[in-house]
Amino acid sequence: MALGMRRSDQLENAFTQVVEQQVDAVIVGEGHMTGPHRKHIAELATRSRLPTTCGRRKWTATRCLMSYGPHPVDMYRRAADYVDRILKGAKPSDLPIEQPEKLELVINLRTAKALGLTIPRPLLHRADKVIE
Repeated sequence: MALGMRRSDQLENAFTQVVEQQVDAVIVGEGHMTGPHRKHIAELATRSRLPTTCGRRKWTATRCLMSYGPHPVDMYRRAADYVDRILKGAKPSDLPIEQPEKLELVINLRTAKALGLTIPRPLLHRADKVIE
């Protein structure tokens, strides 16, 4: 079930719909609609007792249950490499599109506890960071 919201004042209604549809979990995408409201989204998800998966570490620090996405420092280093190539004369249109090389799994155990969830040990061992 995708929620195509256009305004931030639709967040409350979106979570009401999700609960009414008996959705088990929510995947929150990063964008202009969600990024500035991540704390509010995390509060709504916790109040609705919905586990959330997000794409960035900063979301997990804001009570998202877990995040899995590109490692931020690695992405900045790679961006610097692109800038370096362009400053040395490479045409941006000639540079390849690359996938992230390092992905990061972060789990927030405080959120898991608030939701009454137990995270399996093998998953905790695979996590790059566990927030306790």
